[in-house]
Amino acid sequence: MPEAAGEKWRADVVGIFFIIAVGACLALMGAAWGIDTPFQAQMWTMLAAFILGGAALLSQIAKPPVADKASRYENGVIKAGVFASMFWGVAGLLVGLIIALQLAFPNIFYFPDFGWLNFGRLRPLHTSAVIFAFGGNVLIATSFYVVQRTCRARLAGGLWPWLVFWGYQLFIVLAGTGYLMGITEGREYAEPPWYTDLWLTIVWVVYLLVFLGTIWKRQEKHIYVANWFYLAFIVTIAMLHIVNNLAIPVDFAGSFSYSLFSGVQDALTQWWYGHNAVGFFLTAGFLAIMYYFIPKRAERPVYSYRLSIIHFWALIFLYIWAGPHHLHYTALPQWAQTLGMTFSLMLWMPSWGGMINGLMTLSGAWDKLRTDPVLRMLVVSVAFYGMSTFEGPMMSIRAVNSLSHYTDWTIGHVHSGALGWVGFVSFGALYCLVPWLWKRQRLFSIALVDWHFWLATIGIVLYITSMWVAGIMQGLMWRAYNEFGFLEYSFVETVQAMHPYYIIRALGGGLYLAGALIMAYNLWRTARGDAPALERASDVPAAGVLAAAE
Repeated sequence: MPEAAGEKWRADVVGIFFIIAVGACLALMGAAWGIDTPFQAQMWTMLAAFILGGAALLSQIAKPPVADKASRYENGVIKAGVFASMFWGVAGLLVGLIIALQLAFPNIFYFPDFGWLNFGRLRPLHTSAVIFAFGGNVLIATSFYVVQRTCRARLAGGLWPWLVFWGYQLFIVLAGTGYLMGITEGREYAEPPWYTDLWLTIVWVVYLLVFLGTIWKRQEKHIYVANWFYLAFIVTIAMLHIVNNLAIPVDFAGSFSYSLFSGVQDALTQWWYGHNAVGFFLTAGFLAIMYYFIPKRAERPVYSYRLSIIHFWALIFLYIWAGPHHLHYTALPQWAQTLGMTFSLMLWMPSWGGMINGLMTLSGAWDKLRTDPVLRMLVVSVAFYGMSTFEGPMMSIRAVNSLSHYTDWTIGHVHSGALGWVGFVSFGALYCLVPWLWKRQRLFSIALVDWHFWLATIGIVLYITSMWVAGIMQGLMWRAYNEFGFLEYSFVETVQAMHPYYIIRALGGGLYLAGALIMAYNLWRTARGDAPALERASDVPAAGVLAAAE
């Protein structure tokens, strides 16, 4: 290894060793002086993770890394990200199915002797697992893949990308085990305690520097639009995370803390964060996936590159102002509520501009949808993106919001975006990545991709339609009055009326989980290099399916 490269390698080893050493010392102190048992358990978990990380680092020092001779790119961390994405995806969907069954059949799926299995602890575990564990790993893995190929440069930082990957897994484990033990800040999409938030901040800053460093040393003059969306996602999530999680610990040896904000200011800060977590984590990052993987899979250029730039700037500017629409009919000043509603309505235009750009990229290649279920999944995801970004602005209108808010209509809306848009575009990207990374001619089974597509699609339709009907019925029952001016229905009557729709929701979630399990099996067999026992004509890969590989 050249001397300059060796110095660079030693620099990243020293930096990572410093983080691990300081983290291990602080974790040991927390475990020794912790004032509550869950906090001590979390500190022991961190200490074990840092010890394992230090051992892995020492093994790397003893045996310096050798670049993959078959590739100019760093693929190892991306492969690890693919495995982590599928693991957390299946885990998060399984927890979601369990809590759906708890709502449908509380007499069967309620476990009074196991407090960590109650709905209040499993629900944040589900949302964090599918959003941050599954979605976050997909975003990290695909961003590392895309930035290298579009910049024609190896991932910057030596071992730093591996710190991003393993550091993020530690964050997921700390957050998830914390929920099960009852550790939570009680903030939507921002439940982890203060020390977990601090660790994620360190990991996220390293992620940003690795991504910027790769762009900085690019050999391609132009910065492709997907990298713009990835960068906006990374930078804005960092800002949202830091501001919304500003807190004062009650004791530095305990898990509980108080938010720096209070009252309506706290609510506004929370939903400024909450809606933009959707806008930048679940939208901007996955739009980057759309702008790379759909053209690559369809073997067509982006329909309008100029429209993609307009889409980027309009979306980035408008989304950040839309959060107050979650606070209609609250103590928030009405001008702020109206501002959030107005910007939400304006968001419809750039969102549909991006959807049209994604769909029109298939101009001249629509026939591929008949034989390529991976491309079909990517395209259907864009259709769900268009649908959910129409429904969202409509639900932000004050009159509609008075009916929809706090009902299961909102749950249906969220899952139309999460399962249809985020889930399908993530599945499509992973189906593309595995043959490219492991250099396989094709997926193990295209037929299994077909099964996955249809099971998941039917599951989504059952889920969102049942929640639409249940939510609208729920809202109408809540606002119904009799001739004496009293409420027509008690709360328990609305719950009873929704029972059949909760059963349908659980069935839809079960079908979606079954599709994910089929996908995990298919990707595992593909990575192993197993050839399909029976090859259909439609299983033959389209020309250029390996074009994105080395």
